[in-house]
Amino acid sequence: MSEAVETKRPQWIRQAVDFGALIAFMAAYFITRDMIKATWVLVIASIIALAVGFVLERRLAPMPLITGGFALVFGALTILTDDDLFVKLKLTVQNGLLAAVLLGSIPLKKYPFKALLGSAIKVTDEAWRKLAFRYGLYFLAVAVANEIFRSPTAVTALWSALNLGTPDPNGVWTGFRGVLWIAASVFGLCQVPLIMKNMIKDEEPGPISPDTGL
Repeated sequence: MSEAVETKRPQWIRQAVDFGALIAFMAAYFITRDMIKATWVLVIASIIALAVGFVLERRLAPMPLITGGFALVFGALTILTDDDLFVKLKLTVQNGLLAAVLLGSIPLKKYPFKALLGSAIKVTDEAWRKLAFRYGLYFLAVAVANEIFRSPTAVTALWSALNLGTPDPNGVWTGFRGVLWIAASVFGLCQVPLIMKNMIKDEEPGPISPDTGL
């Protein structure tokens, strides 16, 4: 088997591992209509995803470790307190912190994104600065959007304004997570031209997914 094939196959597997917990969580909720039961599935799937990622790469990659760690902590809080507020807050806290770190790093010229993804893509520092700025704004937008869609009051008011009837707040939020998954992939693809233009070595970059799990 050629080196190129061996490099590409783990990337495909890694994408499946990264989003496996999210898919399992969404499926569990829409089957059971119970956020606590779905959170149990999320926690178990996150543990499996981290374990599979470790077996494949012989290490815990930074971004899956961050998102998987947040999922485990906030998922455990949800189960222990029997309150789905925590699993919904996870997205706000995680993306808010990432936005603060990335945007705050730009004046310091430290580029923590480079430390997280530098082994996957090799680009100039100017490209890392632009990626930090773009993803910082993206993460901030996700945190704000999550605060809207996790609020039953805000969702009900929005549905009423749009004449969409009476919503299921948990169903709307879970659906929002699916839309966010698509948005993350599209946003990542939009960064490929910047990466290609600023590559240091001849590599084949793929889209960077800012949120690899729920």
